[in-house]
Amino acid sequence: MVFSSLLFLFRFFPAVLLLYFVPPAILRVFGRRGRGTSPECDDDLPYRNVVLFLTSLVFYAWGEPVYVLLMLFSIAQNYAAGLAIARFQRVGKRGAAKASLVLSLILGIGCLGYFKYADFAVTNFNLLLGHIAPGVCIPLPAVTLPIGISFYTFQTMSYTIDVYRGTVPAQKNPITFGTYVAMFPQLIAGPIVQYKTVEKELSCRKTTREGFSSGSLRFAAGLGKKVLLANAIGLLWDSASGSLASRSNTQPSVLLLWLGALAYTFQIYFDFSGYSDMAIGMGRMFGFHFLENFEHPYLSASVTEFWRRWHISLGAWFRDYVYIPLGGNRKGLARQLRNILIVWALTGIWHGASWNFLIWGLYFGFFLILEKLLLKKALSRLPKIVGVLYTFFLAVISWVIFACEDLGTCLSYLRGMFGLAGLPAVNDAGLFALSGYAVLFAILFLAASDLPARCYRVLVRHRGGRVLVLLAMAGILVLAAAFLVSDTYNPFLYFRF
Repeated sequence: MVFSSLLFLFRFFPAVLLLYFVPPAILRVFGRRGRGTSPECDDDLPYRNVVLFLTSLVFYAWGEPVYVLLMLFSIAQNYAAGLAIARFQRVGKRGAAKASLVLSLILGIGCLGYFKYADFAVTNFNLLLGHIAPGVCIPLPAVTLPIGISFYTFQTMSYTIDVYRGTVPAQKNPITFGTYVAMFPQLIAGPIVQYKTVEKELSCRKTTREGFSSGSLRFAAGLGKKVLLANAIGLLWDSASGSLASRSNTQPSVLLLWLGALAYTFQIYFDFSGYSDMAIGMGRMFGFHFLENFEHPYLSASVTEFWRRWHISLGAWFRDYVYIPLGGNRKGLARQLRNILIVWALTGIWHGASWNFLIWGLYFGFFLILEKLLLKKALSRLPKIVGVLYTFFLAVISWVIFACEDLGTCLSYLRGMFGLAGLPAVNDAGLFALSGYAVLFAILFLAASDLPARCYRVLVRHRGGRVLVLLAMAGILVLAAAFLVSDTYNPFLYFRF
């Protein structure tokens, strides 16, 4: 089940809202209030956490009925590890606490490694084995990737590490901990919510009309990004990549391939940032305040800035739990450059078990190092628009590497883009795509800028402006629902991660 589906929008989510809000409201009417911990906390948080936990399990089991057991195992072992670490530290047994942490990390990384990378590892081992012992081949495990395992594994790891560091206390309530891990708004596509950022709200949060209203608006905006923008432009990428792979009758050209690359550049942004907006919006409805995950990344004037604005929660995770523990920038330039390469190799592999993801990660690592050594000062002296165009160009190339899982296809596409594959510069298919998508591209460029956010901030200062915002969001919901009813093209790019 995905957020941009009629099943979720008109059945599952309304049912969750009813279960979450209506029974406590009925109890208040009859004077049977829960025991609130403070005026800042809802009275019925234990009940509401149970609702979130159980409905999240239903949400996950809808598409992955078997792998919900894997997620429950992850919840149980990390919950037990947190308690064990805290108990051993309390009695001064640092070695036992560290052993508990290491065991928990091995189990988490082991599950992630098996389900995500087993087939990739065996395939490449067989290629190597074929040169040594021709005819010998290890059967593939043929493991299905559980949805969202990369996200919830990183979340549970952040919890046990922070308990060991003393950053947060161990969570003693298993339902509360299960709610943190399984919470459906951020379960399958992030943002990666570190436990320390929501620890207090798991036990004390307040749902308000203002929070519910702002969350609803954020959800509507995210749904519009996903359905009205990402889905619409994604068709062009499919057409362009299909033309090169002979999957359609469309004839490729340099123009068509560049338009396809631009299309994917916007598709992945509006797809993923749209889902993040929906997750943040639903979190606000339930009283949570998840951190932002995107901040207009295509306005960045350097690759360094780009990765402070794109998938912020992933960058923060690798910074806090890999880069800084490796020494960060504290042990000399050579160690710092090594740490950058390690982080970006891991960032690439985290996205998927394929060589293109590793190359994609190292591609960004290379330009981050290049900026640190040479380009940073030069870029700072140039007009900002030069840096923005430089960064956007590199981003477009990176998304071709990211999207083409087969390295041969990736090289063919890049060669075609730069006129090295004998393709015509312009043909009828390219001109038709340019004329057909010109208006949509203009909308995408504007929507990816900070102009919508600035307009929103101006409008909400005035009552009439707030009414316009509400009407606009209502219109987006109606249009998105209409598109979902009439259109079968509704991919979710981050489902495979």
